[in-house]
Order: sequence, then C-alpha cells, then structure tokens
Amino acid sequence: MKFKDYKYERPNIDAFVKKGEELVENIIASENILDLEKYIDEFLTMTGHIETMDSLCSVRNSINTKDEFYDKEQEFFSENSPSVSNIETKFEKALVNHKLRRELENKYGKYWFKKMEMSLKTFSEEIMQDLVVESKLSQEYDKLIAGAEIEYDGKVYNLSQMSKFGQSLDREVRKNASIAVDNFFMANSKAIDDIYDGLVKVRDKIAKKLGFKNYVELGYYRLGRTDYNSEDVKEYRKQVFKELVPVANEIRRKQATRIGIDDPEMFDFSLEYLDGNPTPHGTKDELVLKAKKMYEEMSNETNEFFNFMLDGELMDLETKPGKMGGGYCTSFSDYNAPFIFANFNGTKGDVDVLTHEAGHAFQCYYASKFIKNPRLIWPTLEACEIHSMSMEFFAYPWINLFFEKDTNKYFHSHISEALTFIPYAVCVDEFQHFVYENPDVTPKERKEKWRELEKKYLPYRKYTYQKCFDEGTYWYRQGHIFGSPFYYIDYTLAQVCALQFYLASKKDYKEAWNRYISLCKLGGSMPFTDLIKEVGLENPFKDGTIKKITEELLPIINKIEL
Repeated sequence: MKFKDYKYERPNIDAFVKKGEELVENIIASENILDLEKYIDEFLTMTGHIETMDSLCSVRNSINTKDEFYDKEQEFFSENSPSVSNIETKFEKALVNHKLRRELENKYGKYWFKKMEMSLKTFSEEIMQDLVVESKLSQEYDKLIAGAEIEYDGKVYNLSQMSKFGQSLDREVRKNASIAVDNFFMANSKAIDDIYDGLVKVRDKIAKKLGFKNYVELGYYRLGRTDYNSEDVKEYRKQVFKELVPVANEIRRKQATRIGIDDPEMFDFSLEYLDGNPTPHGTKDELVLKAKKMYEEMSNETNEFFNFMLDGELMDLETKPGKMGGGYCTSFSDYNAPFIFANFNGTKGDVDVLTHEAGHAFQCYYASKFIKNPRLIWPTLEACEIHSMSMEFFAYPWINLFFEKDTNKYFHSHISEALTFIPYAVCVDEFQHFVYENPDVTPKERKEKWRELEKKYLPYRKYTYQKCFDEGTYWYRQGHIFGSPFYYIDYTLAQVCALQFYLASKKDYKEAWNRYISLCKLGGSMPFTDLIKEVGLENPFKDGTIKKITEELLPIINKIEL
C-alpha cells in the first residue's frame, strides 16, 4: 500500500471519548487478567487509530502548509487533543491503581507503569484549554517559518533553499545570503517574540496549575525522563564546557585558517574547504538508489526495511514552496509503517538527513516486530536519537557512493561537526532552563541571555553584518525551542553514544552493528541509562566520558587526508 493511498478521515472525538470511558470502566471493574488484556489492547488499538489520523494530517500539512484542508484539520487536532489526553489520563490512572497491577506488570513490563505514573503528573482537566493555546502557538511558529519567502539574487527562496548559498566559495555570496536570511528574521522578530512569549507564559501557567514550581520539572516529566533530572543535565553541561568547548574552538580556528579567513564571521563557518564543501553527486532519485544499494548490503534487516519504505513511497525528501523546513520521522500505527520527511537542498546535509531519519525509521520498523505494546516501540527521545545518529556513522563504508572524490572531506566534516554541534546544543539547553526558570523576563532580556551564552559556548560567533542575530536571536531558527522544550540536549547525549558506536565500528564493524541492532530491538522497553548499559555504552553523564571519546577522535580527524 502506497502512502498516497493511506486514507485520512477526521476522527469522531465524541465517539472516541464515549468508547474510551466505557473501556476504562471495564478495566476498573475487571477481576480477570484475560479480560483486562482484551480491554487494554482494544484501548491501545483505538488510540493508535487517532494517532494515525493525527500523524497523517501532520505529515500532509508539513508537505504543503498552504493546503487549507489539512490546515483546518491541524486546528481540529489542536482543539481536541486535550479531550484525547483526558481519556488517556483516565486509562493510565485505571491501570496504575488496579488491584491486578502486579500481573499486568508481568505482561506489559514495570517500566510502562513507571512511565504512566510520570505521565499522570503532566495532565489534569484544569489545563485542557491551556493545551489548546500551547498547540496553536507552536503551529503558528511552524507556519511562519515554513512560509518564509526570501528574495535573493532576483529569485524567491525558502529557508532550506538558502542554505546552499551559505556554502558558496564566493565570500560576498555567503555574506549577502546571510544578510537576506537575517532580514527575514528581523522583519518577523516581533511576531516570533510574541509567539514565544505566549508559549513561555502558557507553559508556566500549566506547570503551576499542576503543582510545579515552574515548567522545568514538568518539561522533564513530559519527556518521560525517569532516570535523570535537571541537576544531572547541569553537571553534564559543565563537562561539555570544560572538555569540549576548547576542542570545538580549535576545530573552528583550523577551519578559518583552511579557508583563508583571518577574522571569520558566522557566515564563513558554512564553508569548510577552499575547494568547496563535500557535495553529494546525483539527483534526489539517484541518491535514493544509492541508499537502496547501501541498505541492501548493510544487513538483511536494513535491506528488508528500506525496500519496504520504497515500496510504500514512505519518504518525502525534496524541498518545495510551502513545505515545512527540517526533517523528521514519524509513524502510522494503523499501517505499522514509519515515514521520513526531509528537505534536500543539494548539500551534504541531504545524505546526513537521509541516514539520520532512516535510523529512526529502521528502529521503529524493526522493534515493532518484537514489541507488541505500541507504547514501548519508541523509547524516550535521547535514546531515539542514538538510533539516528549512529546510523549516520554506520553508513561510512558506503559514503563513497554519495560523495565520490569528496569522501574524505565528508568524513572530516561529519566527525568535526559531531563535536562542534554539542556545545551549540548545550547552549540551547541552558538558554531554555533560564527562560523557564525566569518566565517573566522580557523578550529583550531573553535575547541578551542568549547572546551571553553564545559567547560562553560558541565564542567564535561574530555577526557584524547580521544585526538581528547580533542582538541575540539566532535561537529563532531552532524549532525545538518552540515545539519541544528541553528536547535539544537529547541530541548531544545521543551523539556521545553514537560516537562510541563509531569508534567501536572502526575496531570491529560487525560486533558494533550487532550491538546497535540489539539496541533497536529493545525499543522503549527501558529508560535511556538502562538501554545504553544493556548494549555496553558508557553513560554521557559520567564524568570523563566526553574527555575519553574526544581524545580518541581527534587523532582520527587529524589523520584524514584532505
């Protein structure tokens, strides 16, 4: 079945609520484990259908944000998602308080019940209207960014399409493109500030209604973090600042020397080599065919998976007007199928996003063969990102298919970026902690704080010609800040784990791959720290982990012949 044939129909929320209430009552009254399992499975199937319709609507809206039908359907889900959450809460409450809980834990796993206990702290009927406001504000940001129309050199481009100009060998082109992007954000600065201010205020309001001091703890609960807290993350940020910021600064210094710039601007760092950045060879269809060859050879499991994605046309990869920016992977429960969304723009990022999102999609596809509880197929987000980031490294033996003579440049660039990215993401994380610990500060004070943190973690950034960004607004570009607070640090925790898989693969590829497969198979059956322990990865929170990995990686980068 092709993705275009997946049928969307607006769910009947009233019928869902009525049936959900009935199933919850049956669960509470049931004294027979077999009856309980039947009611639970029926509830999960029913909510899986709602989630499928929500995902279908979201994907089709992402592909064309100007489609009025799916725009209205997005509004429908925003308005009704609190009603769905309300029934979910009643379902979870019925299970965690059930007299047969021990027997249910034996069937479904203790971790699921621990997750539900945490989830129950994130919702009450009192916040239902606030959730509608939060969802609509987040969508408003997405729509604004997706609708960017930037005039440059006589043509109109979206933000994704502007990326290629940032990598031009001509410094004037890089500079002028960066100014054009900066002007877009300057023109929309008031609108973005208003959206974010609204999001911060409503999230703080939700947190306080639920009995939290502020949104920080609630944000962690929403992400299902049962095994670490904000203090652990704070200590981790200190480790990054001490061990990795100096390394990232040195990588940037060498880059500036390599491209012949004595006093580099922020826009200069998009260019990595004097003869141009590594660029994949081929059209979108040709790159997909190369990926098909790679996954057919990588393993039997990836061969089956990627052909399933191709046969179902479960990827939308080309950038086009009105399409939401970025890349993501989602899934459709009714069809047991993942979906990859991306915006190819002719840069090396096309290969990065394809392998990255394929890592997510593969884990979902593979784990669903072994895990029957749909709530445990996907793990928490930091564990999810191990699958995606590690897949980028497991693709290394086939990178020459995509980059040909630029293969070594790709290796050098990709590993360097893996290290320089972490301080940026940590900067995003510390900024968000400041924002939600101080929800009443003004937009101007937020910008000042961002610029202060940028100078701490990313001191090489200079915005002489980008006045909006120089005022502390670069974070406007980071959609996670608006849609998924505190998510962004997960990429760094996962990167530390993915780099361990890479180093292991250099010693014994098959052994490392088997451990990766084992991790994918476990899905979300354990919390993050237990999952990585299970497959022999060192905990990123442990002092010394980052230093050890960095010391192994730097000689590898330095030995790559450019």
